[in-house]
Amino acid sequence: MVAWGNAWLAGHVGLDEAADRVESAGGPTVLGEVTLRRHLADLRGDGLSEFRLALPAPGDPLGLSGPPEFNAAAVEARQAVIAVLPERRLGLVPFTDRRGSSYVGVRMSVHEAGPVRHDLPSVAEAERELSGAMRAATEVLAGVDGPAPVRPDRLGAGGGELAPGYPARAHRVASLAARLATVLRLAGERGLTSGQVTARDAALRELDHAVRRALVASCHAILEPSPDRP
Repeated sequence: MVAWGNAWLAGHVGLDEAADRVESAGGPTVLGEVTLRRHLADLRGDGLSEFRLALPAPGDPLGLSGPPEFNAAAVEARQAVIAVLPERRLGLVPFTDRRGSSYVGVRMSVHEAGPVRHDLPSVAEAERELSGAMRAATEVLAGVDGPAPVRPDRLGAGGGELAPGYPARAHRVASLAARLATVLRLAGERGLTSGQVTARDAALRELDHAVRRALVASCHAILEPSPDRP
């Protein structure tokens, strides 16, 4: 939603394409009882200027600046979108919307949100952090006995696609972050001894932090002011 919403606001795609792309990922999306298309159009009429991404984890409120009700909901969901309006910010927190035996979509709760965080990394900074965390995790995982670890440097491409209008570096970093998110998911599914878990978790905790920062930076890259982004 952040990537395609920002591309729409910047004029690179239309509202229908942006909404279709968002709903192709999670299913029909509503905010309260309002459809995604209607809500986006209403927000733009109210002066919506950009979307921001929050990917918090317990103890690491990445992208959040309050208030507590919104922070708590976002940490529980481990993700949130912040819509920036002229005089206020709205925090949108997604959760699965199941109806009957076959309908699965996304419902977003709407909260008041705090000011935009300006201490988040640029996409260049996030790329450097992610590369370092990947190398460190690769070394640790390669040295852990037990079920063969999933090595970040052996994982194929796929996922992490952004939207038109984003710089090439943002696409590259988002793709790598998506691959490494798969590493984190698969590593958590493998049976290890307590000692192996301790060694693995320390490395993967740092990798998870870097992955989340890279995804946030990638989705914000279209908002970076420099016209000469690599």
